[in-house]
Amino acid sequence: MVTAAALLLCLGMQASPAEAARRAPSFPWDDLFGTRPQRPHKAVRRSAVPLPKPRPAQAPAATHAPAAAHAPAATEPEPPAAERQPPAEAARPAETAKPAEPAAPQLSACRQALTDEIAIAPSIPDIHGAGGCGGEDLVRLEAIVLADKRKVAVKPAAILRCKMAAAVADWVRTDIAPLAQSLGGGISNLDNFDSFECRGRNRVAGAQLSEHGRANALDVRALGLANGKSISLTDRSVPRTLRETVLHSVCARFSTVLGPGSDWYHEDHIHLDLIERRNNYRICQWNVDDPLPEVAPLLPAERPEEAPPREVAAKSDASKTDASRADQGNADHGRASDGKPDATRSHDASAPDRSAETKPQPTKKRRQSRRF
Repeated sequence: MVTAAALLLCLGMQASPAEAARRAPSFPWDDLFGTRPQRPHKAVRRSAVPLPKPRPAQAPAATHAPAAAHAPAATEPEPPAAERQPPAEAARPAETAKPAEPAAPQLSACRQALTDEIAIAPSIPDIHGAGGCGGEDLVRLEAIVLADKRKVAVKPAAILRCKMAAAVADWVRTDIAPLAQSLGGGISNLDNFDSFECRGRNRVAGAQLSEHGRANALDVRALGLANGKSISLTDRSVPRTLRETVLHSVCARFSTVLGPGSDWYHEDHIHLDLIERRNNYRICQWNVDDPLPEVAPLLPAERPEEAPPREVAAKSDASKTDASRADQGNADHGRASDGKPDATRSHDASAPDRSAETKPQPTKKRRQSRRF
C-alpha cells in the first residue's frame, strides 16, 4: 500500500498543475457553501519554437528542383519604386472604389435600321404625358437622305415614333423623289403641318386621343421642289394625275389617309398615320377633285367678219315692223276726218259691255225617280 501511494505521489508531481487539479478527488459538498479556497492560476509559459538552422554554404546543391508553381517570390523581378503601390492605398477598403457606370440601353431594331444614310433623325427621350400622350423609341426627323446623298428637309422637324419616321423616309425616297424629279429638278423639302401634339381627334375637347398625341401621325401640306416652287397636295389646280399618283402611294403604305372629302378638318392637308386595327383594317379617304372651271368673260366676243348673215334675225325684225304698222292703222281709223276722235266710237268703247252683264240663268231640272 505504501508503495502504491508513493507511486501515485510521484506521478502527481510529474504531471502538470492543470492535469493534477483535474485528477484531484473532489466531492459534491466540498464547495457547497463557498468555503473551499480558490487555487491561484499559474502563468502560462510559452516556449520558443525551434527554427531550422540555415543551410551551410558548403552544402551540396539540391538534387530535385522545386516546381515552377512553388518558386520563391524572390526570383520575380521587383517593380520599380515609382510603380510600387503605397501601403495606404493597398489597404483601402473596396467600398471606396468608383461605382460602375450603368449599361447603355439597347437600341431597337428600327433604331438600328434608321441610320444616317437614310434619315437625319436623332433619338430623343421617351415622353409620358397626361392622358396617355407620348410614347417610346422617339426620334426627331430633321431630314431625309436620298439615294444620291441629297437631303430633303422636314420643315419644321417632326417628332415621331421610329417606325413612323422610317415609313415617311421610305415613302419620300421610293415614291416622291422619282415623281418630283420630272417636275422641277427633284424634291427639296417636306411641309410638315403637324406631328406630335397631345390632343384629341380633330382638336375636339373630350374626344378620343389622336394619333398625333401618340407621336404616330404626320400631316403633310405641300412638297417643295428644287426650283423653288411648291406643290400643294390639296390644290385643285395641280394636275389630277399627279395627285392621284400621290394618293395611291400613301394609301399603300399608311393605315390611315385623310384628305379633302373625309371631313372639313382635312381640306387643306393630308393626314397620315400607322394606327393598328383589327384584321389590318385601313382607311383611305381622299377625294381627288377636278380643277375648277375658268370664269366666263363678262362680254361676248365680237362677231367675226367672215361669219354668215343672220337670216333668222332679219325675219323677226320684218315681222315686228308689220305688227307696228297694223297697230298704227287701227289708231288712225278711230279718228275723224278732221283729226278729232269719233264720239260715237269712243262712247261705245267707254260703255260697259251689257252682254257680259246679262248672263243666262240656269234652269231647274226635275228629279225623276229611277227604278232598277
